[in-house]
Amino acid sequence: MDGLTYTEVGATAGEMPPGYHHVRARRVVGHGREDFERAADALLAGDAQRRAGARVTLNETPMRAGTRVTMRLGVFRIPCLVVWAERTDSVAGFAYGTLPGHPERGEERFTLTLRPTGEVVFDIAAFSAPGRWFTRIGAPLGRLVQAWMTRRYLSALDS
Repeated sequence: MDGLTYTEVGATAGEMPPGYHHVRARRVVGHGREDFERAADALLAGDAQRRAGARVTLNETPMRAGTRVTMRLGVFRIPCLVVWAERTDSVAGFAYGTLPGHPERGEERFTLTLRPTGEVVFDIAAFSAPGRWFTRIGAPLGRLVQAWMTRRYLSALDS
């Protein structure tokens, strides 16, 4: 997709590429159809990011492939492009990739699954590398911020 700052588009769906920091995290956020539908609505409206503390602007809701997402966290402007989005009876989610100006380069995928047991499971997968001079210098701090935000995203959709 044009404008992305990395070439491995879609790699959060499977084996993530070498040369990046990888994140995989999971949490049960509810149980049953009602919790799944509520969480899916919130996820595809950008609420996981909002509830985690980012200001979020979407050029369309619900998100779909091609949606532009701009987040602000403190002084940082974080532009992304949705490269995958899906909503079925048992899966809802999206992945976005970094655009020029993002502090990092890479991709992050957010997936909700309604399991046959009724559990609503929220998975996050990401790969990233510093994308700007200041994130290269502050890479250890960047990893701490990423881990903190991942925990906040995971708890943002709890029922």
